[in-house]
Amino acid sequence: MGFTHADWDVTFPPPASAQSPALVLHAAAWTDVDGAEVDPQGAAAVNVGGTRHAAELGASLVYYSTDYVFDGRKSEPYLESDPPNPLSAYGRTKLYGEAAAGEQSWIVRSSGLFGPTGKNFVRTMLSLARERDEIAVVDDQRTSPTYVGHLAAATRELLGRPFGVWHLAADGDATWAEFAEAIFEEAALGTRVRRISSDELGRSAPRPAYSVLRSEKDAPTLPHWREGLRECLKRLA
Repeated sequence: MGFTHADWDVTFPPPASAQSPALVLHAAAWTDVDGAEVDPQGAAAVNVGGTRHAAELGASLVYYSTDYVFDGRKSEPYLESDPPNPLSAYGRTKLYGEAAAGEQSWIVRSSGLFGPTGKNFVRTMLSLARERDEIAVVDDQRTSPTYVGHLAAATRELLGRPFGVWHLAADGDATWAEFAEAIFEEAALGTRVRRISSDELGRSAPRPAYSVLRSEKDAPTLPHWREGLRECLKRLA
């Protein structure tokens, strides 16, 4: 059984109809990174309190976390054993949510999620490309853009592994500007990318400059982010 936000606002205890599941895939989250700086309590109510409510169902839990639990000061990929040090309110609430998930949980850290539905970078870039010939995109934040279809397949495989923290992200890495250029190239669009710095963009929440995730454990592997991009664009078409 799947619950949308209309069915269950996770800031409240679970509805009676959600009792006794065998497994909980907890994907509900406050994902507005800049909005969390303005309303950290609201973000915590969803990312921490909501996770605690999901854990109250008493089933094994998959909790989707983020690369933003790290500060980005490394110059090589972050592993599960690296100590978190979030820079933003969003990152802190996701880290606290990891603890709220409990011991019978798989903590899945991923990065740069995109897919054919919902609000994400790929859909935003394609939408802006219909309006502009050139788009400014930051070129000093490097991550591993991850296609949600590949993450879902890896999650299914992960269920055979022990509980704990796992890094599941696409192979390869890119800056957001490089990712945007790949989107326009794969979509055969002539839109240009103007590479800018995070300071030029002027967002309220700090982001890690480098947040590439890799696993030091027996984690399922995901295809390269460019393969995910092609699959996503096919579904959008």
